[in-house]
Amino acid sequence: MERSQRRLSLSNKWVTTAASIWIQCVVGASYTFSIYSSALKSSQGYDQSTLDTVSVFKDIGSNAGILSGLLYDAVTPKRRRSSSILGRLSGPWVVHAAGAVQFFVGYFFMWAAVAGLIRRPPVIAMCLFMFLGAHGQTFFNTTNVVTGAHNFSGYSGTIVGIMKGFLGLSGAILVQFYNTLCKDQPSSFLLMLALLPTLVSILLLPLVRIYEASKGDEKKYLNAFSVVALIIVAYLMIIIILENILTLSTWLHISVFVFLLLFLSSPLGIAIKAQCGELKGAAETSSIESNPLLDKFYPSTSSRSSAEENSLDFEEVPSSDQGQVKITSDYALLPNEEEEERNLLQAMRTINFWLLFLAMFSGMGAGVATINNMNQLGHSLGYTTLEITSFVSLWSIWNFLGRLGAGYLSDFLLRTRGWARPLLISITQAIMAVGHIIIASGFSGNLYVGSILVGICYGSQWSLMPTICKEIFGIRNMGTIFNTIAIASPVGSYIFSVKVIGYIYDKEASGNTCIGSHCFMTSFFIMAAVDCVGCLVAITLFFRTRRFYQLVVLKRLQ
Repeated sequence: MERSQRRLSLSNKWVTTAASIWIQCVVGASYTFSIYSSALKSSQGYDQSTLDTVSVFKDIGSNAGILSGLLYDAVTPKRRRSSSILGRLSGPWVVHAAGAVQFFVGYFFMWAAVAGLIRRPPVIAMCLFMFLGAHGQTFFNTTNVVTGAHNFSGYSGTIVGIMKGFLGLSGAILVQFYNTLCKDQPSSFLLMLALLPTLVSILLLPLVRIYEASKGDEKKYLNAFSVVALIIVAYLMIIIILENILTLSTWLHISVFVFLLLFLSSPLGIAIKAQCGELKGAAETSSIESNPLLDKFYPSTSSRSSAEENSLDFEEVPSSDQGQVKITSDYALLPNEEEEERNLLQAMRTINFWLLFLAMFSGMGAGVATINNMNQLGHSLGYTTLEITSFVSLWSIWNFLGRLGAGYLSDFLLRTRGWARPLLISITQAIMAVGHIIIASGFSGNLYVGSILVGICYGSQWSLMPTICKEIFGIRNMGTIFNTIAIASPVGSYIFSVKVIGYIYDKEASGNTCIGSHCFMTSFFIMAAVDCVGCLVAITLFFRTRRFYQLVVLKRLQ
Protein backbone atom coordinates (compact mmCIF):
# COMPACT_ATOMS: atom_id res chain seq x y z
CA MET A 1 0.00 0.00 0.00
CA GLU A 2 1.28 3.46 -0.84
CA ARG A 3 2.54 5.65 1.98
CA SER A 4 -0.09 8.28 1.18
CA GLN A 5 -2.76 5.63 1.61
CA ARG A 6 -1.52 4.65 5.07
CA ARG A 7 -2.13 7.99 6.68
CA LEU A 8 -5.29 9.93 7.41
CA SER A 9 -6.33 12.51 4.86
CA LEU A 10 -8.89 15.25 4.55
CA SER A 11 -9.60 14.12 0.99
CA ASN A 12 -12.25 11.44 1.48
CA LYS A 13 -16.02 11.23 1.48
CA TRP A 14 -16.27 10.79 5.25
CA VAL A 15 -14.69 14.17 5.91
CA THR A 16 -16.93 15.54 3.16
CA THR A 17 -19.96 14.15 5.01
CA ALA A 18 -18.90 15.69 8.33
CA ALA A 19 -18.27 19.06 6.66
CA SER A 20 -21.64 18.92 4.89
CA ILE A 21 -23.39 18.14 8.19
CA TRP A 22 -21.80 21.14 9.90
CA ILE A 23 -22.83 23.42 7.04
CA GLN A 24 -26.40 22.07 7.14
CA CYS A 25 -26.53 22.78 10.89
CA VAL A 26 -26.11 26.55 10.48
CA VAL A 27 -27.83 27.49 7.21
CA GLY A 28 -31.49 27.02 8.16
CA ALA A 29 -32.02 30.71 8.90
CA SER A 30 -35.39 30.66 7.11
CA TYR A 31 -36.74 28.58 10.03
CA THR A 32 -35.92 31.37 12.53
CA PHE A 33 -37.99 34.18 11.01
CA SER A 34 -40.18 34.45 14.11
CA ILE A 35 -37.16 35.49 16.20
CA TYR A 36 -36.31 38.65 14.29
CA SER A 37 -39.65 39.39 12.59
CA SER A 38 -40.80 41.68 15.43
CA ALA A 39 -37.60 43.76 15.19
CA LEU A 40 -38.00 43.93 11.42
CA LYS A 41 -41.62 45.06 11.78
CA SER A 42 -41.01 47.74 14.41
CA SER A 43 -37.78 49.18 12.96
CA GLN A 44 -39.22 49.51 9.46
CA GLY A 45 -42.70 50.62 10.51
CA TYR A 46 -44.41 47.66 8.78
CA ASP A 47 -47.96 46.56 9.40
CA GLN A 48 -48.76 42.86 9.59
CA SER A 49 -49.69 42.65 5.90
CA THR A 50 -46.37 44.14 4.83
CA LEU A 51 -44.45 41.80 7.14
CA ASP A 52 -46.34 38.84 5.65
CA THR A 53 -45.36 40.05 2.18
CA VAL A 54 -41.69 40.02 3.20
CA SER A 55 -42.09 36.52 4.67
CA VAL A 56 -43.56 35.26 1.39
CA PHE A 57 -40.26 36.12 -0.32
CA LYS A 58 -38.54 34.05 2.37
CA ASP A 59 -40.68 31.04 1.47
CA ILE A 60 -40.12 31.54 -2.25
CA GLY A 61 -36.36 31.97 -1.86
CA SER A 62 -35.92 28.93 0.38
CA ASN A 63 -37.86 26.66 -1.99
CA ALA A 64 -36.99 27.99 -5.46
CA GLY A 65 -33.70 26.17 -5.86
CA ILE A 66 -33.68 25.70 -9.63
CA LEU A 67 -30.71 28.03 -10.09
CA SER A 68 -28.69 26.15 -7.48
CA GLY A 69 -29.47 22.88 -9.25
CA LEU A 70 -28.52 24.26 -12.64
CA LEU A 71 -25.24 25.65 -11.27
CA TYR A 72 -24.39 22.39 -9.51
CA ASP A 73 -25.09 20.35 -12.63
CA ALA A 74 -23.00 22.77 -14.70
CA VAL A 75 -19.90 22.84 -12.48
CA THR A 76 -19.86 19.15 -11.54
CA PRO A 77 -20.26 17.28 -14.85
CA LYS A 78 -19.65 13.58 -14.66
CA ARG A 79 -16.18 12.21 -15.27
CA ARG A 80 -14.49 15.61 -15.54
CA ARG A 81 -10.82 15.24 -14.69
CA SER A 82 -9.86 17.19 -11.60
CA SER A 83 -6.33 17.63 -12.95
CA SER A 84 -7.53 19.81 -15.82
CA ILE A 85 -7.76 23.58 -15.42
CA LEU A 86 -11.56 23.48 -15.81
CA GLY A 87 -11.71 20.67 -13.28
CA ARG A 88 -9.86 22.73 -10.66
CA LEU A 89 -12.07 25.74 -11.27
CA SER A 90 -15.26 23.73 -10.87
CA GLY A 91 -16.82 21.43 -8.34
CA PRO A 92 -19.30 21.62 -5.45
CA TRP A 93 -17.29 24.41 -3.81
CA VAL A 94 -18.48 26.82 -6.52
CA VAL A 95 -22.10 26.30 -5.51
CA HIS A 96 -21.24 26.73 -1.83
CA ALA A 97 -19.43 29.98 -2.61
CA ALA A 98 -22.42 31.30 -4.57
CA GLY A 99 -24.71 30.45 -1.65
CA ALA A 100 -22.39 32.13 0.86
CA VAL A 101 -22.37 35.38 -1.13
CA GLN A 102 -26.17 35.49 -1.33
CA PHE A 103 -26.57 34.52 2.31
CA PHE A 104 -24.23 37.26 3.50
CA VAL A 105 -25.63 40.01 1.27
CA GLY A 106 -29.25 39.23 2.16
CA TYR A 107 -28.93 39.03 5.94
CA PHE A 108 -26.23 41.72 6.23
CA PHE A 109 -28.39 44.34 4.56
CA MET A 110 -31.41 43.29 6.62
CA TRP A 111 -29.30 43.75 9.76
CA ALA A 112 -28.02 47.11 8.50
CA ALA A 113 -31.60 48.27 7.92
CA VAL A 114 -32.82 47.08 11.34
CA ALA A 115 -29.76 48.55 13.11
CA GLY A 116 -30.21 51.87 11.33
CA LEU A 117 -26.85 51.81 9.54
CA ILE A 118 -28.55 52.50 6.23
CA ARG A 119 -31.62 54.52 5.33
CA ARG A 120 -34.87 52.65 5.62
CA PRO A 121 -35.09 50.68 2.35
CA PRO A 122 -38.33 50.45 0.36
CA VAL A 123 -40.40 47.34 0.93
CA ILE A 124 -39.40 45.85 -2.42
CA ALA A 125 -35.72 46.18 -1.46
CA MET A 126 -36.33 44.43 1.86
CA CYS A 127 -38.16 41.67 -0.01
CA LEU A 128 -35.10 41.31 -2.23
CA PHE A 129 -32.78 41.06 0.80
CA MET A 130 -35.02 38.41 2.32
CA PHE A 131 -35.17 36.50 -0.95
CA LEU A 132 -31.38 36.54 -1.35
CA GLY A 133 -30.75 35.29 2.18
CA ALA A 134 -33.29 32.48 1.88
CA HIS A 135 -32.21 31.65 -1.67
CA GLY A 136 -28.61 31.13 -0.51
CA GLN A 137 -29.92 28.30 1.67
CA THR A 138 -30.92 26.31 -1.42
CA PHE A 139 -27.34 26.45 -2.74
CA PHE A 140 -25.97 24.91 0.45
CA ASN A 141 -28.72 22.32 0.59
CA THR A 142 -28.42 21.29 -3.06
CA THR A 143 -24.64 20.91 -2.81
CA ASN A 144 -24.68 18.80 0.34
CA VAL A 145 -27.61 16.59 -0.68
CA VAL A 146 -26.46 15.83 -4.24
CA THR A 147 -22.80 15.39 -3.25
CA GLY A 148 -23.92 12.94 -0.58
CA ALA A 149 -25.98 11.03 -3.15
CA HIS A 150 -22.88 10.83 -5.38
CA ASN A 151 -20.65 9.62 -2.57
CA PHE A 152 -23.07 7.03 -1.19
CA SER A 153 -25.05 5.93 -4.22
CA GLY A 154 -25.85 2.59 -2.58
CA TYR A 155 -27.50 4.30 0.38
CA SER A 156 -29.00 7.40 -1.21
CA GLY A 157 -32.06 7.44 1.00
CA THR A 158 -30.00 7.30 4.19
CA ILE A 159 -27.55 10.06 3.26
CA VAL A 160 -30.27 12.34 1.85
CA GLY A 161 -32.24 11.78 5.06
CA ILE A 162 -29.20 12.72 7.15
CA MET A 163 -28.54 15.92 5.18
CA LYS A 164 -32.18 16.96 5.06
CA GLY A 165 -32.58 16.06 8.72
CA PHE A 166 -29.75 18.29 9.89
CA LEU A 167 -31.12 21.14 7.75
CA GLY A 168 -34.45 20.72 9.51
CA LEU A 169 -32.66 20.74 12.88
CA SER A 170 -30.68 23.85 12.05
CA GLY A 171 -33.55 26.08 13.10
CA ALA A 172 -33.50 24.66 16.63
CA ILE A 173 -29.68 24.81 16.69
CA LEU A 174 -29.64 28.46 15.62
CA VAL A 175 -32.19 29.24 18.33
CA GLN A 176 -29.66 27.95 20.87
CA PHE A 177 -27.03 30.27 19.36
CA TYR A 178 -29.55 33.09 19.81
CA ASN A 179 -30.43 32.19 23.42
CA THR A 180 -26.76 32.02 24.36
CA LEU A 181 -25.12 34.79 22.34
CA CYS A 182 -27.89 37.22 21.36
CA LYS A 183 -30.65 36.82 23.95
CA ASP A 184 -33.35 39.48 23.49
CA GLN A 185 -31.26 41.14 20.76
CA PRO A 186 -32.90 40.13 17.45
CA SER A 187 -30.89 42.70 15.47
CA SER A 188 -27.64 41.10 16.71
CA PHE A 189 -29.09 37.73 15.71
CA LEU A 190 -29.52 39.02 12.16
CA LEU A 191 -25.83 39.97 12.10
CA MET A 192 -24.95 36.51 13.37
CA LEU A 193 -27.03 34.97 10.58
CA ALA A 194 -25.05 37.03 8.06
CA LEU A 195 -21.66 36.01 9.48
CA LEU A 196 -21.89 32.50 10.98
CA PRO A 197 -23.19 30.46 8.01
CA THR A 198 -20.99 32.45 5.62
CA LEU A 199 -17.79 31.83 7.61
CA VAL A 200 -18.58 28.16 8.29
CA SER A 201 -19.33 27.44 4.62
CA ILE A 202 -16.25 29.30 3.34
CA LEU A 203 -13.98 27.43 5.79
CA LEU A 204 -15.44 24.04 4.93
CA LEU A 205 -16.25 24.32 1.22
CA PRO A 206 -12.82 22.95 0.10
CA LEU A 207 -13.66 19.70 1.90
CA VAL A 208 -16.97 19.06 0.09
CA ARG A 209 -16.04 16.92 -2.92
CA ILE A 210 -17.32 13.96 -4.89
CA TYR A 211 -15.75 10.54 -4.26
CA GLU A 212 -17.71 7.90 -6.15
CA ALA A 213 -15.53 4.89 -5.23
CA SER A 214 -17.21 2.58 -2.71
CA LYS A 215 -15.01 1.23 0.09
CA GLY A 216 -15.62 -0.67 3.31
CA ASP A 217 -18.79 -0.93 5.35
CA GLU A 218 -20.54 2.31 4.44
CA LYS A 219 -23.79 1.44 6.20
CA LYS A 220 -22.05 0.99 9.56
CA TYR A 221 -20.68 4.54 9.62
CA LEU A 222 -23.77 6.11 8.06
CA ASN A 223 -25.72 4.55 10.91
CA ALA A 224 -23.28 6.20 13.31
CA PHE A 225 -24.08 9.61 11.78
CA SER A 226 -27.78 8.82 12.22
CA VAL A 227 -27.26 7.88 15.87
CA VAL A 228 -25.44 11.16 16.50
CA ALA A 229 -28.34 13.02 14.87
CA LEU A 230 -30.84 11.23 17.12
CA ILE A 231 -28.78 12.09 20.22
CA ILE A 232 -28.69 15.74 19.20
CA VAL A 233 -32.43 15.83 18.51
CA ALA A 234 -33.19 14.22 21.89
CA TYR A 235 -30.93 16.77 23.58
CA LEU A 236 -32.59 19.66 21.77
CA MET A 237 -36.05 18.36 22.64
CA ILE A 238 -35.15 18.30 26.32
CA ILE A 239 -33.75 21.84 26.08
CA ILE A 240 -36.86 23.14 24.29
CA ILE A 241 -39.17 21.63 26.92
CA LEU A 242 -37.08 22.97 29.81
CA GLU A 243 -36.94 26.45 28.28
CA ASN A 244 -40.74 26.50 28.05
CA ILE A 245 -41.36 25.49 31.67
CA LEU A 246 -38.31 26.93 33.48
CA THR A 247 -36.29 30.12 33.46
CA LEU A 248 -32.69 29.11 32.74
CA SER A 249 -29.88 31.24 34.11
CA THR A 250 -27.13 32.65 31.91
CA TRP A 251 -24.50 30.16 33.07
CA LEU A 252 -26.90 27.27 32.50
CA HIS A 253 -27.58 28.51 28.98
CA ILE A 254 -23.83 28.62 28.34
CA SER A 255 -23.36 25.09 29.71
CA VAL A 256 -26.18 23.75 27.58
CA PHE A 257 -24.69 25.46 24.53
CA VAL A 258 -21.20 24.03 25.16
CA PHE A 259 -22.59 20.50 25.39
CA LEU A 260 -24.47 21.08 22.12
CA LEU A 261 -21.21 22.11 20.42
CA LEU A 262 -19.54 18.94 21.74
CA PHE A 263 -22.33 16.82 20.25
CA LEU A 264 -22.00 18.68 16.95
CA SER A 265 -18.27 17.95 16.81
CA SER A 266 -18.80 14.18 16.94
CA PRO A 267 -19.24 13.70 13.13
CA LEU A 268 -15.51 14.39 12.77
CA GLY A 269 -14.74 11.48 15.10
CA ILE A 270 -16.95 9.21 12.99
CA ALA A 271 -15.18 10.41 9.82
CA ILE A 272 -11.77 9.60 11.31
CA LYS A 273 -12.92 6.19 12.50
CA ALA A 274 -14.43 5.38 9.09
CA GLN A 275 -11.22 6.36 7.31
CA CYS A 276 -9.14 4.25 9.71
CA GLY A 277 -11.41 1.30 8.96
CA GLU A 278 -10.86 1.74 5.23
CA LEU A 279 -7.10 1.99 5.65
CA LYS A 280 -7.04 -1.25 7.66
CA GLY A 281 -8.30 -3.29 4.75
CA ALA A 282 -11.87 -2.34 3.93
CA ALA A 283 -10.60 -1.06 0.57
CA GLU A 284 -9.83 -4.63 -0.50
CA THR A 285 -13.29 -5.89 0.32
CA SER A 286 -16.51 -5.37 -1.58
CA SER A 287 -19.06 -2.92 -0.21
CA ILE A 288 -21.79 -5.32 -1.38
CA GLU A 289 -23.75 -6.79 1.51
CA SER A 290 -25.15 -10.29 1.49
CA ASN A 291 -28.68 -9.65 0.39
CA PRO A 292 -31.24 -12.41 -0.21
CA LEU A 293 -33.44 -10.06 -2.24
CA LEU A 294 -30.63 -9.12 -4.62
CA ASP A 295 -29.65 -12.78 -4.89
CA LYS A 296 -33.23 -13.57 -5.86
CA PHE A 297 -33.15 -11.16 -8.80
CA TYR A 298 -29.45 -11.61 -9.62
CA PRO A 299 -28.19 -14.96 -8.29
CA SER A 300 -24.68 -14.55 -9.73
CA THR A 301 -23.12 -11.71 -7.76
CA SER A 302 -19.44 -10.88 -8.05
CA SER A 303 -17.22 -8.06 -6.87
CA ARG A 304 -16.79 -5.17 -9.27
CA SER A 305 -14.34 -2.38 -9.61
CA SER A 306 -15.51 1.18 -9.07
CA ALA A 307 -15.40 1.77 -12.82
CA GLU A 308 -17.65 -1.24 -13.41
CA GLU A 309 -20.06 -0.08 -10.72
CA ASN A 310 -20.66 3.11 -12.68
CA SER A 311 -22.08 1.20 -15.63
CA LEU A 312 -24.95 -1.26 -15.92
CA ASP A 313 -24.66 -4.83 -17.06
CA PHE A 314 -27.83 -6.15 -18.68
CA GLU A 315 -26.69 -9.65 -19.63
CA GLU A 316 -29.49 -11.15 -17.57
CA VAL A 317 -32.15 -8.89 -19.07
CA PRO A 318 -33.45 -9.89 -22.51
CA SER A 319 -32.73 -7.14 -25.01
CA SER A 320 -34.48 -6.13 -28.16
CA ASP A 321 -32.93 -5.80 -31.61
CA GLN A 322 -31.92 -2.25 -30.79
CA GLY A 323 -30.17 -3.29 -27.59
CA GLN A 324 -32.86 -1.69 -25.41
CA VAL A 325 -35.45 -3.04 -23.04
CA LYS A 326 -38.68 -1.10 -22.63
CA ILE A 327 -40.01 -1.20 -19.07
CA THR A 328 -42.59 1.57 -19.13
CA SER A 329 -43.45 4.28 -21.54
CA ASP A 330 -40.96 6.50 -19.70
CA TYR A 331 -37.97 4.20 -19.47
CA ALA A 332 -35.57 2.50 -21.83
CA LEU A 333 -32.71 0.47 -20.38
CA LEU A 334 -29.63 1.30 -22.39
CA PRO A 335 -26.19 -0.33 -22.18
CA ASN A 336 -24.54 3.06 -21.59
CA GLU A 337 -25.51 4.57 -18.22
CA GLU A 338 -24.96 8.09 -19.47
CA GLU A 339 -27.77 7.62 -21.96
CA GLU A 340 -30.17 6.97 -19.05
CA GLU A 341 -29.49 10.36 -17.49
CA ARG A 342 -32.28 12.87 -18.11
CA ASN A 343 -32.04 16.63 -18.03
CA LEU A 344 -34.87 18.78 -16.68
CA LEU A 345 -36.73 19.16 -19.98
CA GLN A 346 -36.52 15.43 -20.70
CA ALA A 347 -37.76 14.63 -17.19
CA MET A 348 -40.65 17.07 -17.53
CA ARG A 349 -41.83 15.21 -20.63
CA THR A 350 -42.47 12.09 -18.55
CA ILE A 351 -45.65 11.21 -16.70
CA ASN A 352 -43.61 10.17 -13.65
CA PHE A 353 -42.25 13.70 -13.18
CA TRP A 354 -45.75 15.16 -12.92
CA LEU A 355 -47.02 12.35 -10.73
CA LEU A 356 -44.20 13.11 -8.28
CA PHE A 357 -44.89 16.85 -8.55
CA LEU A 358 -48.61 16.35 -7.77
CA ALA A 359 -47.79 14.09 -4.82
CA MET A 360 -45.47 16.76 -3.40
CA PHE A 361 -48.04 19.48 -4.08
CA SER A 362 -50.56 17.76 -1.83
CA GLY A 363 -48.15 16.51 0.84
CA MET A 364 -45.62 19.32 1.20
CA GLY A 365 -48.15 22.06 0.47
CA ALA A 366 -50.58 20.84 3.11
CA GLY A 367 -47.74 20.37 5.59
CA VAL A 368 -46.45 23.94 5.22
CA ALA A 369 -49.99 25.32 5.40
CA THR A 370 -50.46 23.49 8.70
CA ILE A 371 -47.40 24.97 10.41
CA ASN A 372 -48.03 28.43 8.94
CA ASN A 373 -51.44 28.51 10.62
CA MET A 374 -50.47 26.77 13.88
CA ASN A 375 -50.72 29.98 15.90
CA GLN A 376 -54.26 30.88 14.84
CA LEU A 377 -55.28 27.22 14.95
CA GLY A 378 -54.09 26.86 18.54
CA HIS A 379 -55.83 30.02 19.71
CA SER A 380 -59.10 29.01 18.07
CA LEU A 381 -58.99 25.67 19.92
CA GLY A 382 -58.19 27.25 23.28
CA TYR A 383 -54.53 26.30 23.65
CA THR A 384 -52.30 28.59 25.70
CA THR A 385 -49.55 30.71 24.16
CA LEU A 386 -46.95 28.51 25.87
CA GLU A 387 -48.47 25.36 24.34
CA ILE A 388 -48.57 26.94 20.88
CA THR A 389 -44.93 27.99 21.18
CA SER A 390 -44.06 24.43 22.13
CA PHE A 391 -45.91 23.11 19.06
CA VAL A 392 -43.95 25.43 16.77
CA SER A 393 -40.61 24.60 18.46
CA LEU A 394 -41.19 20.85 18.42
CA TRP A 395 -42.29 20.92 14.77
CA SER A 396 -38.61 20.98 13.76
CA ILE A 397 -38.10 17.81 15.82
CA TRP A 398 -40.93 15.92 14.13
CA ASN A 399 -39.75 17.28 10.77
CA PHE A 400 -36.26 15.96 11.48
CA LEU A 401 -37.46 12.52 12.57
CA GLY A 402 -39.46 12.21 9.36
CA ARG A 403 -36.51 13.21 7.17
CA LEU A 404 -34.02 10.91 8.86
CA GLY A 405 -36.38 8.01 9.45
CA ALA A 406 -37.86 7.91 5.95
CA GLY A 407 -34.42 7.92 4.33
CA TYR A 408 -33.18 5.06 6.50
CA LEU A 409 -36.40 3.06 6.29
CA SER A 410 -36.71 3.43 2.51
CA ASP A 411 -33.18 2.08 2.03
CA PHE A 412 -33.91 -0.84 4.34
CA LEU A 413 -37.21 -1.76 2.67
CA LEU A 414 -35.75 -1.40 -0.82
CA ARG A 415 -32.83 -3.72 -0.06
CA THR A 416 -34.70 -6.29 2.02
CA ARG A 417 -38.23 -6.22 0.56
CA GLY A 418 -37.77 -4.65 -2.85
CA TRP A 419 -40.28 -1.91 -2.04
CA ALA A 420 -39.92 1.03 -4.42
CA ARG A 421 -39.66 4.35 -2.57
CA PRO A 422 -42.89 5.86 -4.04
CA LEU A 423 -44.77 3.34 -1.91
CA LEU A 424 -43.51 5.10 1.21
CA ILE A 425 -44.73 8.43 -0.14
CA SER A 426 -48.22 6.96 -0.51
CA ILE A 427 -48.07 5.65 3.07
CA THR A 428 -46.97 9.02 4.48
CA GLN A 429 -49.73 10.77 2.50
CA ALA A 430 -52.30 8.44 4.05
CA ILE A 431 -50.94 9.04 7.56
CA MET A 432 -50.89 12.80 6.95
CA ALA A 433 -54.58 12.60 6.01
CA VAL A 434 -55.25 10.96 9.37
CA GLY A 435 -53.29 13.76 11.07
CA HIS A 436 -55.35 16.44 9.35
CA ILE A 437 -58.59 14.66 10.29
CA ILE A 438 -57.45 14.55 13.92
CA ILE A 439 -56.71 18.29 13.85
CA ALA A 440 -60.08 18.99 12.22
CA SER A 441 -61.93 16.96 14.87
CA GLY A 442 -61.16 19.53 17.57
CA PHE A 443 -61.12 17.07 20.53
CA SER A 444 -59.01 17.86 23.57
CA GLY A 445 -55.29 17.38 22.87
CA ASN A 446 -55.85 16.96 19.14
CA LEU A 447 -52.95 19.24 18.19
CA TYR A 448 -50.49 17.14 20.15
CA VAL A 449 -51.29 14.04 18.09
CA GLY A 450 -52.08 15.76 14.79
CA SER A 451 -48.95 17.94 14.71
CA ILE A 452 -46.72 14.91 15.34
CA LEU A 453 -48.27 12.90 12.48
CA VAL A 454 -48.29 15.79 10.02
CA GLY A 455 -44.77 16.94 10.98
CA ILE A 456 -43.18 13.50 10.62
CA CYS A 457 -44.92 12.78 7.31
CA TYR A 458 -44.09 16.23 5.93
CA GLY A 459 -40.42 15.77 6.80
CA SER A 460 -40.28 12.28 5.33
CA GLN A 461 -41.29 13.55 1.89
CA TRP A 462 -38.32 15.95 1.85
CA SER A 463 -35.93 12.99 2.03
CA LEU A 464 -37.89 10.62 -0.21
CA MET A 465 -38.47 13.03 -3.11
CA PRO A 466 -34.80 13.91 -3.93
CA THR A 467 -33.81 10.23 -3.69
CA ILE A 468 -36.58 9.17 -6.07
CA CYS A 469 -35.51 11.89 -8.52
CA LYS A 470 -31.95 10.55 -8.47
CA GLU A 471 -33.10 6.97 -9.05
CA ILE A 472 -35.62 7.42 -11.84
CA PHE A 473 -34.11 10.42 -13.65
CA GLY A 474 -30.38 9.90 -12.97
CA ILE A 475 -27.89 11.69 -10.76
CA ARG A 476 -26.29 14.03 -13.31
CA ASN A 477 -29.17 16.55 -13.20
CA MET A 478 -30.53 15.54 -9.82
CA GLY A 479 -30.05 19.01 -8.31
CA THR A 480 -32.05 20.75 -11.02
CA ILE A 481 -34.86 18.20 -11.14
CA PHE A 482 -35.53 17.81 -7.43
CA ASN A 483 -35.40 21.57 -6.88
CA THR A 484 -37.96 22.04 -9.66
CA ILE A 485 -40.30 19.53 -8.06
CA ALA A 486 -39.73 21.27 -4.69
CA ILE A 487 -41.57 24.30 -6.13
CA ALA A 488 -44.72 22.25 -5.49
CA SER A 489 -44.28 23.07 -1.78
CA PRO A 490 -44.74 26.89 -1.90
CA VAL A 491 -47.38 26.57 -4.64
CA GLY A 492 -49.40 24.15 -2.54
CA SER A 493 -48.81 26.20 0.60
CA TYR A 494 -50.14 29.35 -1.06
CA ILE A 495 -53.28 27.64 -2.36
CA PHE A 496 -54.06 25.85 0.91
CA SER A 497 -53.16 28.79 3.18
CA VAL A 498 -54.77 31.63 1.21
CA LYS A 499 -57.46 30.07 -0.95
CA VAL A 500 -58.64 27.42 1.52
CA ILE A 501 -57.70 28.11 5.15
CA GLY A 502 -57.68 31.92 4.96
CA TYR A 503 -60.88 32.15 2.93
CA ILE A 504 -62.86 29.80 5.18
CA TYR A 505 -61.45 31.33 8.38
CA ASP A 506 -62.52 34.82 7.32
CA LYS A 507 -66.03 33.53 6.55
CA GLU A 508 -66.33 31.85 9.97
CA ALA A 509 -64.76 34.73 11.96
CA SER A 510 -66.73 37.47 13.66
CA GLY A 511 -64.41 40.44 13.23
CA ASN A 512 -60.77 39.41 13.02
CA THR A 513 -60.97 36.49 15.43
CA CYS A 514 -62.59 33.08 15.29
CA ILE A 515 -62.94 30.79 18.31
CA GLY A 516 -64.00 27.16 18.11
CA SER A 517 -63.30 24.01 16.13
CA HIS A 518 -65.50 25.21 13.27
CA CYS A 519 -62.88 27.84 12.31
CA PHE A 520 -60.57 25.28 10.71
CA MET A 521 -62.62 22.09 10.55
CA THR A 522 -63.71 22.40 6.91
CA SER A 523 -60.23 23.51 5.80
CA PHE A 524 -58.47 20.53 7.36
CA PHE A 525 -61.03 18.07 6.06
CA ILE A 526 -60.36 19.50 2.58
CA MET A 527 -56.60 19.06 3.09
CA ALA A 528 -57.19 15.51 4.31
CA ALA A 529 -59.09 14.79 1.09
CA VAL A 530 -56.24 16.28 -0.93
CA ASP A 531 -53.82 14.05 1.02
CA CYS A 532 -55.88 11.04 -0.05
CA VAL A 533 -55.65 12.15 -3.67
CA GLY A 534 -51.88 12.52 -3.22
CA CYS A 535 -51.79 9.00 -1.81
CA LEU A 536 -53.49 7.64 -4.94
CA VAL A 537 -51.09 9.61 -7.16
CA ALA A 538 -48.10 8.16 -5.28
CA ILE A 539 -49.51 4.64 -5.58
CA THR A 540 -49.83 5.19 -9.34
CA LEU A 541 -46.18 6.26 -9.43
CA PHE A 542 -45.26 3.18 -7.40
CA PHE A 543 -46.89 0.78 -9.88
CA ARG A 544 -45.35 2.62 -12.84
CA THR A 545 -41.82 2.40 -11.39
CA ARG A 546 -41.98 -0.91 -9.50
CA ARG A 547 -40.47 -3.00 -12.30
CA PHE A 548 -37.89 -0.30 -13.00
CA TYR A 549 -36.75 -0.50 -9.39
CA GLN A 550 -36.45 -4.27 -9.65
CA LEU A 551 -34.53 -4.37 -12.92
CA VAL A 552 -32.40 -1.22 -12.59
CA VAL A 553 -32.22 0.26 -9.10
CA LEU A 554 -31.65 -3.05 -7.31
CA LYS A 555 -29.13 -3.99 -9.99
CA ARG A 556 -27.20 -0.80 -9.27
CA LEU A 557 -27.18 -1.63 -5.57
CA GLN A 558 -25.69 -5.00 -6.45
